[in-house]
Amino acid sequence: MQIQFKKSYKFAIKTSLYITLFITLLWSVFLYVFHEINLWELVPFVVIVYVFSFFIVQIRVERFIYRRVKKIYDDLTILESSNMTTGPITTDMKTLTEEIDKFARDKKIEIETLKVREQYRKEFIGNVSHELKTPLFTVQGYILTLLDGAMNDKNLREKYLERASKAVERLGYIINDLDMITKLEVGDLSLNLEVFDMIELIRNVFDMLEMKAAKKDITLTFDTDYFKPVLVYADKERMQQVIINLIVNSIKYGRENGTTEVSVENLIKNKVIVRITDNGEGIEKKHLARLFERFYRVDKSGSRKEGGSGLGLSIVKHIIEAHNEKIYVESEFGVGSEFSFTLEKAE
Repeated sequence: MQIQFKKSYKFAIKTSLYITLFITLLWSVFLYVFHEINLWELVPFVVIVYVFSFFIVQIRVERFIYRRVKKIYDDLTILESSNMTTGPITTDMKTLTEEIDKFARDKKIEIETLKVREQYRKEFIGNVSHELKTPLFTVQGYILTLLDGAMNDKNLREKYLERASKAVERLGYIINDLDMITKLEVGDLSLNLEVFDMIELIRNVFDMLEMKAAKKDITLTFDTDYFKPVLVYADKERMQQVIINLIVNSIKYGRENGTTEVSVENLIKNKVIVRITDNGEGIEKKHLARLFERFYRVDKSGSRKEGGSGLGLSIVKHIIEAHNEKIYVESEFGVGSEFSFTLEKAE
C-alpha cells in the first residue's frame, strides 16, 4: 500500500528562521566592523539565506525523518488500522507520538482481553470435559458391568439400565442446553413474542415443581395475592424456562422447611420486575460476578449432587438479554438469594 504523507513544515520553518537570524547577525557584525551597513543590501541576503535554509532543512527532513516515520508506521502495523486509512499520515512528531501512545494503550488492552478470554476458554473446556465425562463414564461403567455377567441377574440388570438411562438423559440435557446457548449467542434462536399473563405462568410453574419442592419441604408462594393479571410482552415458552430454572435453582440450594417467594412489581411506566427470593444457603460475594458463566461452579469441589446441566443460569441470562432486558442477583451467604429481571409490560 502506497503511503500518503501529510508533510509538516513547522520544523523547517523554525529551523530556517533560527539559521537566518544567526547568519544575519554575524553578517551584520562583519559589515559593522569592516564596512558600512546598508539595510537594503541585507534584505535580499536575509531572503536568500532563509529560502536556501528552508529547502535544505526540508529536503533533509524528507530523507531522514519521513522515511523513519514511515518505518515506524510499518513496524507497528498502524497502517492496517481503520482510522489510519481514511487520510494521509502526518509526520508531525507530536501527532505521531500521540498516535503511537494510543496504539500502545489499545494493544495493552487487547492483550489483557485476550489473556482473560484464554483463561475463560481453559476453564470452559475443562468444565465441558467434566460435565460430559461424568455421565459418559457412568453409562460405560454400568454397560461393562452388565457385559461382565450382571445382565443375568434380572433385578440388577433393570437397576443398572435405569441408572444408565438417567446418565444418558443428563447428557442430553447438557447437549441441548449448549445448543440453545450457542443459538442465543449468535442470534439464531428467534423469539415468539406475545402478550400473556405472568401471574398465570408462574402459577403453572408452581404446579409443575410442587412435588420437587415438597421433597425438601420448601413452600412455593407469591409475596401477595394477585387478583388481576399482569400482562407482559415476551416469549412465553422462553420465560417459562427462565422461571423454572430460577425456581429449581432456589429449591436445589434452599434449606429444608424453607420458602421460595415470587413477586411481580411495577418498575416504571412500561416495565415490570419479577423477583424470585429464597432463604437458602446464599452465595458469597466473590462468586456473584461470574455466576452466569457457563459451568461456573460456586462449589469448587466439582460435585453436583443435584444433577442438572450446569447451564441453567447462563441460559436464563441469555434469554433475558435476548429480550433486551436485564437480570440482577443479590445474595448474602447463609441468609438467602434474590434473582430479579425486568420485562416489558403489555399495554
